[in-house]
Amino acid sequence: MATTIRRTVLTLPAAPLGPEDPLPPLAAPADVHRRGRGLPPDLPAAMARRMRYEPLRSLLPVRRRDGYARERVPTDVEAIVVENDRLRATVLPGLGGRVHSLVHKPTGRSLVYTNPVLQPAGFALNGAWFSGGIEWNTGATGHGTLSVAPLHAARVPAPDGGEMLRLWEWERLRDLPFQVDLWLPEGSDFLYAGVRVRNPHHHTAPVYWWSNTAVPEGPGTRVVAPADAAWSFGPERALRRVPVPDGAHGSYPLRCERHGDYFYDLAAGERPWIAALDADGQGLVQTSTGLLGGRKLFVWGTDEPGRRWQEWLTEPGTGGYAEIQAGLAPTQLEHVPLEAGGEFAWLEAYGPLAADPAAVHGTDWAAARAEAAGRLEAALPRETVDAAYAAWRPYADHEPKQTLATGSGWGALEVERGRLELPGTPFPATTLGAEQQPWLALLRTGTLTEDGPEPGPSLVSRPWREMLETTEPGPASAYHLGVAQWHAGDRSQAARSWETAEQLGAGWPALRCLAAADALSGHPQRAAQRYAAAVVAAQEGRASRAARVALAREAITALLDARQVDEAAAVLAGLPPAARRHGRFRLLEARILRARGDEEGAQAVLAEAEIADLAEGEGTPAARPRP
Repeated sequence: MATTIRRTVLTLPAAPLGPEDPLPPLAAPADVHRRGRGLPPDLPAAMARRMRYEPLRSLLPVRRRDGYARERVPTDVEAIVVENDRLRATVLPGLGGRVHSLVHKPTGRSLVYTNPVLQPAGFALNGAWFSGGIEWNTGATGHGTLSVAPLHAARVPAPDGGEMLRLWEWERLRDLPFQVDLWLPEGSDFLYAGVRVRNPHHHTAPVYWWSNTAVPEGPGTRVVAPADAAWSFGPERALRRVPVPDGAHGSYPLRCERHGDYFYDLAAGERPWIAALDADGQGLVQTSTGLLGGRKLFVWGTDEPGRRWQEWLTEPGTGGYAEIQAGLAPTQLEHVPLEAGGEFAWLEAYGPLAADPAAVHGTDWAAARAEAAGRLEAALPRETVDAAYAAWRPYADHEPKQTLATGSGWGALEVERGRLELPGTPFPATTLGAEQQPWLALLRTGTLTEDGPEPGPSLVSRPWREMLETTEPGPASAYHLGVAQWHAGDRSQAARSWETAEQLGAGWPALRCLAAADALSGHPQRAAQRYAAAVVAAQEGRASRAARVALAREAITALLDARQVDEAAAVLAGLPPAARRHGRFRLLEARILRARGDEEGAQAVLAEAEIADLAEGEGTPAARPRP
C-alpha cells in the first residue's frame, strides 16, 4: 500500500481566529531569541556571523493576527490524510500545513502530541499560533507568520509511483517561496518530508527554517540526540555552552525547572537525528539529510509559569508536551544566506523508534546515544534517507495533479511582477484576490488606487517601493509609500509621505501612522494629539469595526503615556461593549483607574481580566502583567 491521499473534516473545539489587525505594524517585532548580553567567547565565528546577519527589522508587509479569544466552539476543520499500511498522517492545510497527528497503525500509538483543541496564543511572530503536531517554520527567528494561514496543497507524483501531498506558499517576510512534499513509501514506518526553499531574486536572501515536533512529555520521557554539549538559551536570554546531559537538563523535559532551549552541538559529519523516548524506550525519532543539521529540545519547565502555559494552550488534564526540532542552522538565533537563484533542499523522516529502556535511561549518556543511533540505523539506514532524497529531487519540480487547498494570492502577484518560473509550485493568476488587485493595477498601469473603507496591506520590498516612488502621488500611493519607506529605515521620508497622504485625503490611516511614528520616536504628546484626531476621523468615516478597535487600543495607550487620562477614558467608553470586554482593554481600563487613584478598582479589574493574546515572553496567565 503506497501513499493514499484523501480529504476529511475534523471537528475540534476551536477559538475563532478573528480578523487581522488592519493597521500596519510599525514597531519592531518582539524577538524571544534576543540576547540579553553579548555573544559568548567560545562561540564559533561562523555562528556569530549568522547571528548578526539580517535580523528581522519589522513584520511588514505581514499584518498582526491578535483578534482571537478563548471561547471555543465545535468547529469543522478541513484536513488531508496521508496514509499507507503503517502510518496515518493528518494535515491541516488551512492552518500552516500543520501535521496535526501521526499514528503508527500496527501499534495504535500516536507518535506526536496531538492537541485536542485549537486554541490560538500569541507565539507566532505576527501573533496567533497553536500547539501540537509538526509545524513548518520559515521567515525569521520564531514561529512563522503562516502558523494559522492557509497553504496551497495538491497531489503530485511520488518517487515510488504513488502520490505525495505538496504544500507550498510564498513567505512574505523574506519574499521566498517554499514547499513541503509529504509521502509514505509502501511498507514504510517513516513519513518522508521533502523540503525546498528557493531564492528567485537577484540578491542574496536570509533564510530561516525549523521543523518543530511536539511530543508527549511523560514522566519517563527522555530526549536523545548525537551530541555531548548544547547551547542553552533560557529566560535570562544568555547563550551558553553546557554539557549534555547537564544534570537532568537537556535530556528529561520534566526534570527541567524552567522553560528553555537546548540547541545540541552535533559534530560535523554526524548523522543528524533526535528522538523522544518514553520509560519503555518507545517514541518518535526524526532524522534528515545533512543540510538540516540543527537539533533542539524545547521544554516548558516544571515551575508554575511553565505549567500554566501548558494549560493555557490546551485543556487541563490532557497532558503536556515538549518539542524536538530540526533546523538549517545550529541555533534559532541565526539566519543563513541563500545566494541569488539558489535553493536549499533536504529530506526529513519521522517514524517510531523502539530501544532498550535500560540503555536509553541509564546513567551512561554515550550508551544511551549509541542505543538510539543503532536502533535508528536498523530501522532506517542513513543510506536509505540519502537515496530517498536523490529519488525525490526530480519530483520536486513535477507539476501538481489535483488541487486540494488554496493559499494566498501574494505568490501569484510576485510571479507576475518578476516574471518568475517556479516549477512544481505554481502560483496561478486565479488566486489573485481583492488584496492584490490594487498592486496588480500599479504593476500594469502605474497607478495605485483603493476604494475600501481603509487601506489594504502594504507591500514594502524594494521593487514595489520604487514603483510607488515613480507613480503619480495620490492618497493611497503616498500612504503605502510611507509604510515602505518606514520599513526601509527612512523614517523622516516616511513621515513626509504620510503628511502628503493626509493632505490628499487619506484621512485617519495617515494620521495613525504619523501618531505611531511619533510614539516610537519619543514624542508622546504629539503622538497623543494625532491619535485623538485619528480616532475622531475614523468614527466619522467608514472605518471598519476591526480598524476602530485596533486604533482605539493604540490611542488609549498613547494617551495614557501622555498622561491624558480623561481623553483615554473617553476613547475607551466609545468602544462597543464586546470590545471593551477584551483582555487588553480590561488592562487599559485598569491603567485608567490606577491613574485616577482608584487602586482598589484597578485590582478588581485585573483579578478578572483574561488576556487571550498574551505573547511569548510577555508574562503568564499565572502572573498577569500589571498595567
